[in-house]
Amino acid sequence: MKKLILSAAFLAVAGLASVKANEVSNPVVITAQQDSVTKTAVEFKDLPDSVKATLQSDQYKEWIPAAAFLVTKADKSTYYQIDAKKGEETTSINIDKDGKVIQ
Repeated sequence: MKKLILSAAFLAVAGLASVKANEVSNPVVITAQQDSVTKTAVEFKDLPDSVKATLQSDQYKEWIPAAAFLVTKADKSTYYQIDAKKGEETTSINIDKDGKVIQ
């Protein structure tokens, strides 16, 4: 009798846990566009003078640079990304080779 009850319970659980898979009628297409941006680390001493002057301007003089990168986009345009810190606050400042801040 125990075996019969145990078998019935097992079949009931197996019946409830079975997966009902349906064939996908509309296949989903996932595309991933690869970003062609490269970042190269740059030392602060190697930054152009125009970028250094922008970092020393009144607007950014309180920010302490932590890291600098030369970013090259797919269209071959470049800018400098300066990761800076002021207290607990952090930011990234993007500056082109002429010292102009870009968004």
